[in-house]
Amino acid sequence: MRGSAQEVECTASRRSGPRRWLRAVEWLIAAGHHPRANATTLAVARDLGARMDFDTGHVRYCLDETAARLGVSRATVKRHVAVLRELGALAWVVHGTKTNIRRLLGLGGYAGTATIYAAVIPPVYDHAMGHTIVGSGYGARTVIDQRGQAPKAVDNSPVDNPSSGSCAPPSLTVVEEESQVQMVGGFNNTPRERASRRTAPLPHQTTSSNSQGQDGHTRRTPQQAAREIRETQLVRAMVNWTQGERVRRLAFVLRPFFDRGLNAPDIAAELHGLCLRGKPKQPATFIQARIARQAERDAARKYDLEHAVAPTDSPAWQAYQNNQHSLTALVADDSARTDEDRRRARLYAWDQWEDVADHYDEDPDDALDLYGTKLCSYAVGKAARAQEAYARV
Repeated sequence: MRGSAQEVECTASRRSGPRRWLRAVEWLIAAGHHPRANATTLAVARDLGARMDFDTGHVRYCLDETAARLGVSRATVKRHVAVLRELGALAWVVHGTKTNIRRLLGLGGYAGTATIYAAVIPPVYDHAMGHTIVGSGYGARTVIDQRGQAPKAVDNSPVDNPSSGSCAPPSLTVVEEESQVQMVGGFNNTPRERASRRTAPLPHQTTSSNSQGQDGHTRRTPQQAAREIRETQLVRAMVNWTQGERVRRLAFVLRPFFDRGLNAPDIAAELHGLCLRGKPKQPATFIQARIARQAERDAARKYDLEHAVAPTDSPAWQAYQNNQHSLTALVADDSARTDEDRRRARLYAWDQWEDVADHYDEDPDDALDLYGTKLCSYAVGKAARAQEAYARV
């Protein structure tokens, strides 16, 4: 594909999500549909796929960052991205320009308009895989015909179908669109393989008839739920490791942030702080676990503050005060001074060298008798050095 065929508006390839797109790229390279496609082309494709939006399949080019991550030159990245375009696996959504996008956003500084590509799958791949296509070009969809497959049991429990003991079989043909949210269970156009599966619900996801649900959060009105869904969609666009999670499931685990009055940018910043590296395999479960852990830490911190002991009531402070009283009593009543008093004063007065220095200034003979020459010399010298340091400041 060359020229205008590499544009989203004119391409013959259909849109795709990153997972199926990477499988198609691997097949196109292995099948030898381009003479210059090789392992480096696949490495560039995998770097793009890791950063693609899960729903739209759009990805920013980021030439310099891609070259740095792969350890190749900018020219090499350009050459292999061109190979992907010619294979019909990439299509231009936005051409990068030198227009200052920060000025358009009302910000200072300069940043050029980024190039954005869309993941697409060419017709040659669908033809080789035996796919039937509905529509044409970028908006085409694949049709999966299941009439030739052996029938499989479908889990239609009485909970799903309370009005009847049996359920009509699913339709034999289903139209499946790339990057489309799939519904599981209870629909006559659900593939048998997915109809028999049930996504494990998050714990305590049901709500009671009261104003507060069993999950501990305020029950949502339809308007609040719709607003949170919109905010969650923005969060998914800003936090790439959440894009593999369903919107409603993600909106549920983000309820603690919504209860705090945070909007999408604030929540995105919180999530970036929760996961500094790597991509959790189950984003919703990961977020819920981190929120629960933080709640436990906050509760423990609150308990410590409520049961904290005042400084004057601590055992260490009481022991210090008793020691000070003992030293004061020894200094005040020198007539009752004994060798045991001198031993205790010289043992415990090293940390109170300021008091020893003051005592020496007031009565050198008494200080020498109580503390001894060594301790008095240490205290007087330390006080002199401290005074010199204060004078320099």
